[in-house]
Amino acid sequence: MGEEQGNLKTATGDENLKDIFHNIRTTKTPAVINYGASWCHVCNQILPTFQELSKKFPKLSFIYADIDECLETTQNIRYTPTFHFYRDGERVDEMFGGGEERLHDRLWLHS
Repeated sequence: MGEEQGNLKTATGDENLKDIFHNIRTTKTPAVINYGASWCHVCNQILPTFQELSKKFPKLSFIYADIDECLETTQNIRYTPTFHFYRDGERVDEMFGGGEERLHDRLWLHS
């Protein structure tokens, strides 16, 4: 399912991200998807934190999707980074932009 670092999976393309969405819907695993881009400074700043937080919240699935690698499945993403939070197979929350404390608090809320 893509590369894994701790509890973090990286979507390798549209088909892989579609599989991840399907998995979230069918297993109803709580998840957070971080939509970013290699050229996005804030995305690159928050990614190591996102990876570290994946170890602190083992019940959550952490997924990183590069909008340039997953063009079709991320076409509605207008801002990077965008974080989507899923519970029981449904998207329940979203957060725009960085901020380590904001992200930690939102993850805590959804874990």
